[in-house]
Amino acid sequence: MLEVVDLKKQYKQTRAVDGVNLFLEEGEIVGLLGPNGAGKSTTISMMSTLIKPTSGDVRYLNESVVKHPQKLRENLGVVPQEIALYPELTAKENLEFFGKIYKMDKQLLKQRMEEVFQLIGLENKKKELVKHFSGGMKRRLNIGAALLHQPSILFMDEPTVGIDPQSRNYILDTVKQLNKEHHITIVYTSHYMEEVEYLCDRIYIMDEGKIIASGTKQEIKNILSSEQTFIVEAQSLKKEFIERFKKDGAVQQLSYSENKVTIIVPKETNYFHTIIQTVEEEKQELKSVEVQKPSLEDVFLHLTGKALRD
Repeated sequence: MLEVVDLKKQYKQTRAVDGVNLFLEEGEIVGLLGPNGAGKSTTISMMSTLIKPTSGDVRYLNESVVKHPQKLRENLGVVPQEIALYPELTAKENLEFFGKIYKMDKQLLKQRMEEVFQLIGLENKKKELVKHFSGGMKRRLNIGAALLHQPSILFMDEPTVGIDPQSRNYILDTVKQLNKEHHITIVYTSHYMEEVEYLCDRIYIMDEGKIIASGTKQEIKNILSSEQTFIVEAQSLKKEFIERFKKDGAVQQLSYSENKVTIIVPKETNYFHTIIQTVEEEKQELKSVEVQKPSLEDVFLHLTGKALRD
């Protein structure tokens, strides 16, 4: 349905996107993951015709979007990372404005606004000013604006950033509904691995402008099939305790917070014994040590050297 071919974007001395190739089949939800600065938003902007690539192409139904963008634009909805609404207008006035930009027929726009308000759960808020909305309500209205013209493809760039858990769950369920009931094909970027686990059929992992891994959730997890992950938790972790693992050549990846350290090592390593020995030698008090099967978060850490939210 949509194919990205050797896409590149250069800004002076910085190559933000460096030869990205990916594809989108009709009816699937595809996750695009990467740490901050990986090039996700730039890639989405080129795919949605907002900026032109330095080289490469985006093809929609086998036609170049770079040369002929109109067909994709007519069938594409974009939910940007930043809220794109007018706070001094009501929710209804915002949707009317975007509907007119899409050049929608007046009667059709009226019908679609009712359907969209019901879908995003804001039927009773349509006459309220957007500036009085919570963050979650603004996010939902932002999604509504992208759905008015009944797009066949939807790009969602971190649509749940900075909102409460209830609104986040509502949005995730809405995304599922859009895909299953309305047959919309979706590209979804997120800083929350559990969202990608819940939503996506396939995943692309991006870092430093390149796609470094792709596949189904299980295929991605299989990258670490020969590794094991230890989660070590304490009330407070000593610096010396963490330093011991940093210097250990057996450790393939390591991430830590104030009270938890995640250690990825080869599966054949008897690393539980090493952890207990280090605990005793550094006099580190522990709450728990847990061995986990590799998760998407572990694979991401292994491939990029960073946690997803870094």
